[in-house]
Amino acid sequence: MISLTTYAFVAMMLFSLGVIGVIARRNIFVIYMSIEMMLNGVNLFLVTFARYHFNMDPQVITVMVIAIAAAEAAIFLSVIILLYRSRKSLDTDVFNILKQGENS
Repeated sequence: MISLTTYAFVAMMLFSLGVIGVIARRNIFVIYMSIEMMLNGVNLFLVTFARYHFNMDPQVITVMVIAIAAAEAAIFLSVIILLYRSRKSLDTDVFNILKQGENS
């Protein structure tokens, strides 16, 4: 049987790898995937403690988070496609279109 600390360690590693991916990468798609990895680490942590405490509330929250993440994925991927079509790159250094007062 796998212990609680093992699941917690895996959840923390997923979250940590996601944070490193967000900080270290320049590609907007890789940053998005790192954010999703962080979200899955938090979900695993919630499900682990729900199982440990025999409580269903965190599992319900996790299912809601997964449903929201699916909708968010569709929106974010469409934004990535629009940004790629306008700039022909997914590098975050290219995207300065949100700066105030600058005309692109």
